[in-house]
Amino acid sequence: MSKRRKSRETAPKTKVRDIFVARPFEGLADETEWIALRELVPAASAPLTLKPEIVEEYGDRSVTLSTVLPMAWPAMSRRDGKVFIGLQRHVQSGDVSRDLAVAILGALQTEPGNTVSVPALPGEGLRLQDILVDSPLEITMHEGFEYWLDPEQMQDATVKASLERANASIYPTVRLASAKAAYWCRVAPDKSHVRWVLGEPEDQALNALSRLSASGDLLLREDTKFAGMFRAHGLLVPVWDVPGEPEGAEFEAALADFAKRYSDILAVDEPLDAAARRAKQGLIGRQLTLR
Repeated sequence: MSKRRKSRETAPKTKVRDIFVARPFEGLADETEWIALRELVPAASAPLTLKPEIVEEYGDRSVTLSTVLPMAWPAMSRRDGKVFIGLQRHVQSGDVSRDLAVAILGALQTEPGNTVSVPALPGEGLRLQDILVDSPLEITMHEGFEYWLDPEQMQDATVKASLERANASIYPTVRLASAKAAYWCRVAPDKSHVRWVLGEPEDQALNALSRLSASGDLLLREDTKFAGMFRAHGLLVPVWDVPGEPEGAEFEAALADFAKRYSDILAVDEPLDAAARRAKQGLIGRQLTLR
């Protein structure tokens, strides 16, 4: 064995440092919708547009954002040449934007039909904000995951069985029009939620919710309950328990009224009074973990 080869084999591997970014989608036009699709929505897709310099380097291929892919793959290069990336995946680093950019670029470099290889820790490099033409997402909600597959794959019995299992996991979800990144979902026959990703910085959103809580204006309507809130990629997501029977559209008017109250209270630029401070502590104590 030559000294040069031995040196290469014994040299320590460079350790990839994880990088944490609290708001990975910050700066994108639809930051709240990216978060909603990652955290709240079971089955949806949206086309993505690559920047001209990325197209020039990697080629012009169709790229689609998907809430999830088969077996939670990070990316897929279909036989027809179309590229899909999955928001909800098993392995991720501290910077989701970097993870997704690496998945896109890896898929663009993968021959159609082949498995896309994506590192667990991508390290420094291009992020979504660097490779995508930034514009609002054109979201399509789906009742099933058939959009994953090209016609040829649909003839495979194993693939069809896997698809049926995936479709069985989808719970009814409706994208609400009264507020951006707000979704109704039925989680049980007698229980539904309305969840809304707020676009304001966490402290500002929390103060607004605290003022509304102190004044008794935190409910969507009388038959609803404020269940709590959770943090998602640096933003707050309030959650309301709502009756299970009505469909999502039944809560459009109530959400529109609440969104107006929330918008108005955001304009208040004064220290919280005693009641709002107490309400704030109560809200902090009711933080949820929803995935």
